[in-house]
Amino acid sequence: MNLKSFLRDYGERVPGYDVTVINEREARAASGILATLGMIVIFLGIGYNHIIVARVYLAFMFIDFTARMISPTYSPSLLLGKFMVRNQKPEYVGGLQKRFSWTLGWIISLPMMYWFVLHWDITFYKVLVCILCLTLMTLESAFSICVGCMIYKWIIREDAQHCPGGACEIKIREPIQKFNPIQATIAIVTFLALIFGIYLFLAKTESKTFFGEFLHELVLTQEQLDAEEEAKMAKEFEEDDEDW
Repeated sequence: MNLKSFLRDYGERVPGYDVTVINEREARAASGILATLGMIVIFLGIGYNHIIVARVYLAFMFIDFTARMISPTYSPSLLLGKFMVRNQKPEYVGGLQKRFSWTLGWIISLPMMYWFVLHWDITFYKVLVCILCLTLMTLESAFSICVGCMIYKWIIREDAQHCPGGACEIKIREPIQKFNPIQATIAIVTFLALIFGIYLFLAKTESKTFFGEFLHELVLTQEQLDAEEEAKMAKEFEEDDEDW
């Protein structure tokens, strides 16, 4: 295989498709596996301070994206995804945009490999990079939204072929895809309620970690933070008075 063929042909040749393709069902399953493992790692790593779990997971993710970038044939997560959806009809998408997307995933995993695997140096902003990666994988697995594929389309300045979910081919939404007024209202109220609930949790719950404390301070105004500090000091004075 020469370099030109290596760069141009990524995925499998399937009759009826003029470009090499990837099974989107396998890709979504693999993203779901990595995203689920990532959520577990955050829970164990931050909640229970099990650093080794995070290091193993991030090293695995780096190796996995490295394999994907070269070829999808032997990527561990894609093989697990392939097993999970082996009885489902394949949904083929263009291979080149998926390679570009997974290369972006590899680029994101590269600093995480250095920060958390080779040199454990955790900060809020570094954790945000991990959350960005999990968010992108969740979008792909849950909603078939490939952000990297969108960036690829914007860079090459032409329509990509065989996008996930047929997004490249859909011009007019089917009736089942449209919202009536009641559905739109329910969806908007649900979304706003989720945002408000997250705000209340971050604003009212006492943090146990530096990450939670940062988020707590992030959602409050300076006046609210000052009032919170005054209330804390007043409580400490009251406790001191009771001790006397």
